[in-house]
Amino acid sequence: MTTDTPDIVTRFGSGRAVQRIEDEGLLKGLGQYTDDIAPAGQLRAVFVRSPYPHARILSIDTSGAASMPGVVKVATGAELVQAGVKPIPTNPAFKRADGSPAATADRRALAHERVRYVGEAVAIVVAESLQQARDAAEAVMVDYEELPNVVDLEEATTPGAPVICEQARDNVAAEMRFGDAQKAAAAFAQAAHVVQLKVVNQRVAALSIEPRSVLAWVADDGRLTLRMSSQMPSGVRNSLANDTLGIGRDKVRVTVGDVGGGFGMKTGIYPEDAATAWAAWTLKKPVKWIADRSEEFLTSFHGRDQQAQAELALDGEGRILAMRLRTLANVGAYATATGMTIPLVVGPWVQTSVYDIPLIDFHIRCVMTNTACTAAYRGAGRPEAIFIIERLMDEAARQTGIDRIALRRRNFVRPEQMPYTNAMGQVYDVGRFAMVMEEGLDLADWSGFEARAAESRARGKLRGQGISTFLEWTSGMAFEERVTVDVKADGMIEVFSAVNQMGQGIATTLAQLVVDVFKVPIDKVRVVLGDTDRGDGFGSAGSRSLFTGGSALHLGSVKTLDTARELAAKSLEAAAADLEYAEGRFSVKGTDVGIGLFELAAKQPGGHIFTDHTSSVQGPSWPNGCHVSEVEIDPQTGQVQVVRYASVNDVGRVVNPMIVRGQLDGGAVQGIGQALCEHMVYDGASGQPVTGSLMDYAAPRADIVQCEFVTEMNQTVPCTTNPLGTKGVGELGTIGAAPSIVNAVADALARAGKKQAAAEIQMPLTPAKVWEILNA
Repeated sequence: MTTDTPDIVTRFGSGRAVQRIEDEGLLKGLGQYTDDIAPAGQLRAVFVRSPYPHARILSIDTSGAASMPGVVKVATGAELVQAGVKPIPTNPAFKRADGSPAATADRRALAHERVRYVGEAVAIVVAESLQQARDAAEAVMVDYEELPNVVDLEEATTPGAPVICEQARDNVAAEMRFGDAQKAAAAFAQAAHVVQLKVVNQRVAALSIEPRSVLAWVADDGRLTLRMSSQMPSGVRNSLANDTLGIGRDKVRVTVGDVGGGFGMKTGIYPEDAATAWAAWTLKKPVKWIADRSEEFLTSFHGRDQQAQAELALDGEGRILAMRLRTLANVGAYATATGMTIPLVVGPWVQTSVYDIPLIDFHIRCVMTNTACTAAYRGAGRPEAIFIIERLMDEAARQTGIDRIALRRRNFVRPEQMPYTNAMGQVYDVGRFAMVMEEGLDLADWSGFEARAAESRARGKLRGQGISTFLEWTSGMAFEERVTVDVKADGMIEVFSAVNQMGQGIATTLAQLVVDVFKVPIDKVRVVLGDTDRGDGFGSAGSRSLFTGGSALHLGSVKTLDTARELAAKSLEAAAADLEYAEGRFSVKGTDVGIGLFELAAKQPGGHIFTDHTSSVQGPSWPNGCHVSEVEIDPQTGQVQVVRYASVNDVGRVVNPMIVRGQLDGGAVQGIGQALCEHMVYDGASGQPVTGSLMDYAAPRADIVQCEFVTEMNQTVPCTTNPLGTKGVGELGTIGAAPSIVNAVADALARAGKKQAAAEIQMPLTPAKVWEILNA
């Protein structure tokens, strides 16, 4: 930090808890969400959805609906096929066991000939008002031939199960194997201890406050324009232009305003997006679709839904010799690219976590069922993988009699091994995992647990202590980002990035990076996001917004200031090396001769200094942490209460500690929600969603945690793959929370004499489930 501008940089730059610049407008009700935009002549879309999990579409009669008041258009899947609308593409790079390409039925904007899950859209109704569209949707008559369905993973892979897709009669869309099965088997054969667990990561719903939303129209320039609630507008544009509609990228623009949460669920294109866009393109009128909460439960991407048979082989000293994994991942009715990538690639990348595990034997299969598709949800593969290894570590400690902290210390990857290549070939650039754990234990007062447990017993409660030590991978494997930096004559520095805001405070963080370079007050920085006309980019997913987008903005800002320095030198008739820069002004050293940054911009052609910059980071970042929790169980009711939660998180350099802490704590609550209550349930016989509303789905509430979080960030190990030294943070809390909480409950059960139950418990740990265990 420079000493010549202490006020500005100290108040607004990196490392400061600057108040979020996004919040003032939102608090005043000035937010611009998709539903806040209402162009003249706007039409409303409603979808007719299948009540069956699996059925043939025999006929659809739209005549009655089409003649109703206000109805402008009623279309079916057959009409869209005839119009040339193509299926949403999947990822052909993945393979089935026989080497054939990954198999999935065509995922269309509207189902054609066959439906494969409850809620799948079979027709779109466009009318002048929302009520007219709803009324007409009820008048669409669909004749179905019901087919056998399957929603359970194990049942779907059983011979004779209902077939979801003819190209995969075993319902396995794709599968992958990693490691050396023969060497791993030898390690297991000579192991002193073998620990085996069945681990289930249940299906959960993302529950963003703002539902999926899309408004499409043909602009004055003749292009299809969309306003959406999306994390990845460039991806949506590409899918529409190149794939489903096939009208060319130059004819499609996607914009994003405020986004009321995404959590990974708003990445990529949905069938409803394509159908709404087609309707607007066809009618040449604005068409809006806003999902209701029921539609979100039925048709938005769900998360997790994996089960694994997991094993660890250890020697007599407790050192891990090998890990074996057999995983089934439910990708739903259609195997999307993201839905397959998460279990087949991303999860395995972090499966060995912070531990030095030399041998692996992983076999992962993506299984299709008659349920909504699964895809990214906060953590996307890393929570599932970390949950497996952390449950194994605690169970290994119980079975071997080795203290669980000592067992972790014994198996950590050591600092001197960095850069470390794990068994999946992933390279950790830096990491001091033992140090982070020691800090976490101190912060949580680990050694004082027995006294707290005695106090709980005196009140008739069971107390348990849980820990998770872990890492995650960030970047989305999208290392490049483009930004523009525009110093304007009106006294503003306007920056654009293709990363997106969705409640995480990224606009504030990016503005602070601009302050670092230009040393101007933060109110002189205008951050513009979410417009494919202004720049391409991967978007916000995989905890990459600051890691890649921030790095690009920093370098772009430095480049812009260097350009400004050269321009100032010419204007002042001095050498660039003789200029000083402070608080938005260049001056000749030792004189009072100078020129302001914005005055300089006004002298340039166009009245600004503009830079278009693209840069790449060198690889992913590997944030890591130690999360320690304590729970109390009421044996009379089975109720689990989180009574202590402490975490130390190595996230590299921190730009805004307030925002980072909010991300860590908010993520942890989502992880606790999965551990204790959340579960998207389908009825096995009928295929109907049982938890299709907030009356039935147990979302975590504020009272799920009866304590303050004690959250610390360790900044002593900056990332080496990007110029900022930052590591991704948005998903870290979610990844660490669930295993910590479940390990705490397992610890309480084991202390109560229920050691077998401690090994067998599965999320969510509802009061009924815990009570049944205690009273078995």
